Amino acid sequence: MSDSQAGPPAELQADLKAEEIMPDQVLLESREVARAALSEITDAQTIGVDDGHEVHGEHVLSLFFECRLPGYPGWRWAATLARVDEDSPVNVLEVELLPGAGAVVAPEWVPWSERLARYRETQARQAADEVAFAEAAALELQDDDDDLLDDDDLLDDDILDNDFSDFDDDFAGVDVDAAGDAVAGADVDDEDDPDSDEDDSDDE
Repeated sequence: MSDSQAGPPAELQADLKAEEIMPDQVLLESREVARAALSEITDAQTIGVDDGHEVHGEHVLSLFFECRLPGYPGWRWAATLARVDEDSPVNVLEVELLPGAGAVVAPEWVPWSERLARYRETQARQAADEVAFAEAAALELQDDDDDLLDDDDLLDDDILDNDFSDFDDDFAGVDVDAAGDAVAGADVDDEDDPDSDEDDSDDE
């Protein structure tokens, strides 16, 4: 038998079958039963207006209600109802709080091994960035040092080019000791020495 004669896949057949199932009218009209069941797990004031339904089987469906709990925007209360046949009473299978299309939900759970791998990857990337930054800073500092050395060379050339002939003339014939004082017997002008006049007066 060819694929074209085999019919649609099993999943598609199940979807088509679900679309063909009409909702149980008795269950659709049992919203008060659903509200009463939900009131056993939450305050009745947190159960809002009707918010549709979902058919699960021939006599099984869920009725949805707006959730008015603070901090749960987009969520809705759900009560799943069922009955065995047309003559059976309505039974409550389950009541719960479910996220709607625009609900704020927690992020998808990620295994620890994947989170650890991501953490290590992030740490390695940060370490590489720090090394690159340090190398760039050191290179910039080296460039600044090179520029400073170039300026010092220019300064040394300027000093060597200066004329110190006047300085040599002023101190010609004067000997100084290690402390920088004039040595006795050096040729020093007496007119600049105030002690020389006192010595002459004492001799008179």
